[in-house]
Amino acid sequence: MSISRRRFLLGTALAGGGLLIGYAATRPSRQSLANRDLAEEGQTFLTTWLRIDPDNQVTVIVPHSEMGQGVHTSLAMMAADELDADWNKVRVEQAPATDLFANGVLVKGFAASLGFTVPAFLDRGMDALTLKAAEIMNLQITGGSSSVRFTGEMGMRAAGAAARQMLVSAAAQQWNVDAGEITAANSLVSHQASGRSATYGELASAAAQFDPPRSPLLKNPGQFTLMGKPIARVDIPAKVDGSAKFGIDARPDNMLFAAVMTAPVFGSKLQNTGNIDAVMQRRGVKEVIELEDAVAVVADNYWRASEALKLLQPQFSTTEHDQRSSADIFADFDQALESGERNNDVAAGDATAALASADEVVTASYRVPYLAHAALEPMNCTVHFHDGVCDVWTGTQDNLGIRGQVASAAGLNENQVTVHPHYLGGGFGRRLPTSTNTIVQATLIARQFDVPVQTLWSREEDTRQDYYRPAVSSRFRAGFDAQGNIIAWENAYIGKNEPAEAAHIPYGIANQQIDFVESPTHIPFGAWRSVAHSQHGFFLESFTDELAWRQGKDPLQFRLDLLADKPRHARVLREAAERAGWTTPPAEGRARGIALQESFGSIVAQVAEVSLKEDGAVRVNRVVCAIDCGRAINPDGAAAQIESGIIYGLTAALYGQISIEQGRVKESNFHDYEMLRPAESPEIDVVILESPDAPVGGLGEPATPPVAAAVGNAIYALTGQRVRELPLKHYRFLPTPVEQGRNSV
Repeated sequence: MSISRRRFLLGTALAGGGLLIGYAATRPSRQSLANRDLAEEGQTFLTTWLRIDPDNQVTVIVPHSEMGQGVHTSLAMMAADELDADWNKVRVEQAPATDLFANGVLVKGFAASLGFTVPAFLDRGMDALTLKAAEIMNLQITGGSSSVRFTGEMGMRAAGAAARQMLVSAAAQQWNVDAGEITAANSLVSHQASGRSATYGELASAAAQFDPPRSPLLKNPGQFTLMGKPIARVDIPAKVDGSAKFGIDARPDNMLFAAVMTAPVFGSKLQNTGNIDAVMQRRGVKEVIELEDAVAVVADNYWRASEALKLLQPQFSTTEHDQRSSADIFADFDQALESGERNNDVAAGDATAALASADEVVTASYRVPYLAHAALEPMNCTVHFHDGVCDVWTGTQDNLGIRGQVASAAGLNENQVTVHPHYLGGGFGRRLPTSTNTIVQATLIARQFDVPVQTLWSREEDTRQDYYRPAVSSRFRAGFDAQGNIIAWENAYIGKNEPAEAAHIPYGIANQQIDFVESPTHIPFGAWRSVAHSQHGFFLESFTDELAWRQGKDPLQFRLDLLADKPRHARVLREAAERAGWTTPPAEGRARGIALQESFGSIVAQVAEVSLKEDGAVRVNRVVCAIDCGRAINPDGAAAQIESGIIYGLTAALYGQISIEQGRVKESNFHDYEMLRPAESPEIDVVILESPDAPVGGLGEPATPPVAAAVGNAIYALTGQRVRELPLKHYRFLPTPVEQGRNSV
């Protein structure tokens, strides 16, 4: 496999005797930035991402945040494998938030996923353009299941391969032998005929004098030594022994703490701060800070700040949304679907005519509520203004983006802001720059002090001031001819959000009409794990299941019949069904449901097996998940991500609901915004399939969308009652096991 020049960083640098390789063309402005901001005495930087030091240690500098998904391990594996490095001599560093580490590969990756390509003669210009775009956008994002499939495949592998070839060239020159006679393995370069060898560290300085190869040769899967192997995550030891540092652990000297109360109705403004005098008399309280839509109490510890905040009783302005409720919002959605302007998403054949001529037409309506992210680590940010600059400590999904956000709020140049990256105690989209209202608040509060201030949100504040996954309503019609063949698919839904293909179906139906209608609300929107796939996965696969049952067909076979031109989809479905024992009866009191969804380059099929508790509530006993992600870099990490995605989606299906009452969020903490607990978690069986000729797919998000539909479909198989609205906590399926005279299983 050969990779073209546009896919890796064309540059090397001698830095303290070490070799540095990165992933895209260098320019003087980037060199100047690196030397000004990063170089220590005696060092010269030209590029980044992969450093080989004289002691033979390889350091992989990863431009993605570690939030439990194992990306620091998998990306380092990809670079080290192509480098033929000794894994025991590899360490990982989080890339700093500077322009030098803006991730232009992501621009290329997302563009390629949308089908955008450029002629070969424009490759170099595209390199410069994407890098500049990444700098302008402050792009260092972790999201969209993009880390391995874009940065890893297009960047880290190329960097490792380029460095390896340069090391071999350096050895060949020194030993005056042909490079083809030299081998590299375990961070050692060897020439068998003469018996000579040298470590990578010994050759690093000489290798830095070579131009990077124009097209570094990549390994084929049969040559991998690390990729595809189960390797322990590099972040786990520190998380086990307690030495790992999350944003909430930041403790710069002389730090103060801020507790915040934001206007309960989105769009409301602070009118009266309240009992300032009483609050200022509280022990440890330093200041009450007024913001446009919030108020904060700053004290010498968080408990004192939060307790004082409760006494403040601020008043906020009224808005036109003060009496809005979830019922009002869904009523608006219904009206929009009835008479709103239709915007085309998919048009194939003539669905209207096909429905008019159909022997049978099936209709159904679905909806899902708003959802919060509920990351375990509460939202937090520590900021220190001093000497005309600003330091920031936080866990974020885009350190460069946060740097830009702080600079904008503070009126500083971006190079006056230093972000100190930390581990994230959960992200799921909540810690993206577009969804982190905490950061601006923390910046504005800390500007009032000459010491560091940590703004820490309570769980209640986080639940009620999130950027939510949108509530959505979706309506369907499907038509069958006299022979029971499906001839038309029509779908209209509220609000088109990313990714563009979320409401598209994989099934071979000739006549399709998929439209969306806008119906804006005052509720802030944010990316939520798997974004629009999480809603549409439930809608599409639930309705598909309805159609199968309406025709009296096996739900698995019904889908397979419509996937004649999608062999990868069919394979995934068959594998999940076989592993789940689809053709054998389940235990008494149980039933199975199946669902399929393609997202982020991966195809996932899930079979859920469910029963009823004694009160008629749902118990999910088992979930089997088959996934074709092209190729799994770290199978253990892949399985963990799939299990995590299932648990996250199952939590939403069973319990997830953000309700709007009087314009504000009703839920406040885990007692009324429940999580799936270990005792309720199902047995999960993961099957990882590979398609060597397919691109590598994502893993962080694809397992979330299908599970709600798989569970709902299993409930129908068990009870004959169709679930068209979530969450399931509102349902009691009758007759209950007690009424049937048997125990739940």
